[in-house]
Amino acid sequence: MSKRRRYSPEFKREAIALSRQPGANCRQVALEIGINPNLLSRWAREAEELPSKAFKGSGTPRDEELAHLKRELARVKKERGFFARSGSVLCKGVVLRYQTIQHCRSLFPIRLMCRCLKVSASGYYAWASRPQSSRARANDRLLSRIREIHDDSGGMLGSPRMHEDLAAEGVAASLNRVARLMAKHGIQGWPRRKRGRLGRASNRPQGIQNHLERDFSALEPDTKWVTDITEISTQEGKLFLCVVLDLFSKLIVGWSMHHRQDRQMVIRAVQMAVWQRQGETPVILHSDRGSQFTSGDYQRYLGSNDLVSSMSAVGHCGDNAACEGFFGMLKRERVHHRRYRTQDEARADLFEYIERFHNPRMRRRVAVQDRKLTAVL
Repeated sequence: MSKRRRYSPEFKREAIALSRQPGANCRQVALEIGINPNLLSRWAREAEELPSKAFKGSGTPRDEELAHLKRELARVKKERGFFARSGSVLCKGVVLRYQTIQHCRSLFPIRLMCRCLKVSASGYYAWASRPQSSRARANDRLLSRIREIHDDSGGMLGSPRMHEDLAAEGVAASLNRVARLMAKHGIQGWPRRKRGRLGRASNRPQGIQNHLERDFSALEPDTKWVTDITEISTQEGKLFLCVVLDLFSKLIVGWSMHHRQDRQMVIRAVQMAVWQRQGETPVILHSDRGSQFTSGDYQRYLGSNDLVSSMSAVGHCGDNAACEGFFGMLKRERVHHRRYRTQDEARADLFEYIERFHNPRMRRRVAVQDRKLTAVL
């Protein structure tokens, strides 16, 4: 059985127009174009009786409504898919919405995205064809250097010290600008861990007072030192680190490591600081009331080297906050992100942090302060 032929409204109108030309015959025209003469006559009669409704097609109003609903459903599905992917930028700035459209232009129609994000298509096309500003290019260069410094530091630097490193390289960028770029691109330092700590009270040696009184300012080097001990976990057991910190420069002027936290380890750390001291003026050395610092050997060593022992009273652990702050920074930036298999591995890593990372930064800060003071004078 042959398939029934179907004719478009345009074909019907052109066939009727051809049959109405002067000298034309309806039967002859129908035979020439390959249709039944009665069919062409019916088309002509329909066009004369109801010109506005002729040749609307064979579909019913219900079919047209269904087709319209299908088109509307397809449009809604596309919009819903786009909103599920990028609807969070609707309340953001115009530039961010333009960037979202640029990123999704291969997945969704541009005009649909512009309508969903409530921006004009002409505005998007103008933004897309606009060359990058000099400020944006400068931010790209700055961001590239920030990523390099952040990777070199092992991911430990936040915006304040990142700004300090950039300034040391001669890069002109404010702290707010550095912080804004780092926050925008998800670059941050290691967060601080908060934990409680309980200690056991001990007696302060006779005649020892708190000479520091939470005054952490020092106008000259080798005038105020603080010391304390912390523990580092390894797979071989605990390694203890004792440091001596100069409150003027924040340099670690003395340190010692051992698998036992005894008085000899503390004395070795103080001895290193004494060897590096410039001059023979007395130095206040503040510590907590641990048994290593209250021991007779330790106190006698301080007395023989013009070091004034200073200790806090019970419940005044904040007097040694400067040294605790260094330990917190050391663990946040290095220890908490390492797994030491041996104590020797931990020793090497702690030495590298103190002598190759921390102390050079502190010396650079002192040099910057000296230049600023010289410029003022």
